[in-house]
Amino acid sequence: MNNKYWLFGTHLSILEESDQTEGRYDLILGKLGAGVETPLHIHQKYSESIYVISGEFTIFMGDKAHVLQPGDHVFIPIGVPHAVACTGSQSGTALTMASPSGFASLIRQVGILGDEGNMPSTLPDMDLFQQLSESIGDVILGPPGSRSVTE
Repeated sequence: MNNKYWLFGTHLSILEESDQTEGRYDLILGKLGAGVETPLHIHQKYSESIYVISGEFTIFMGDKAHVLQPGDHVFIPIGVPHAVACTGSQSGTALTMASPSGFASLIRQVGILGDEGNMPSTLPDMDLFQQLSESIGDVILGPPGSRSVTE
């Protein structure tokens, strides 16, 4: 089974998902280039834990910025607006656990299959992305760079 995808400039490997964990969690390995940042968003149906393996990440939650180095982690509860950025001078790798499962399904259905060294030039289907995001309880609050609901 292929488990490596590209989604908005991020390479994601699904390590474990719903059918392997009885729906309890998804385990995703993400590799982000320096300067890559997610949109400001909320997960309404699952929490997220991020553990940094390499590089530097900044997790923006509300009016706080959590700067994470290798070995650091952060827990993002359900319903908390947040954005994730690779803020170091080099790319970074992080392990994400989403609980309960749901995030891996979005990656599998919207992401573009591909190995790490071959970023596709095409973009994912944005209508499908929006539809599936809503179905798993994700709400996009702003584009990359919007880091706080108080900005």
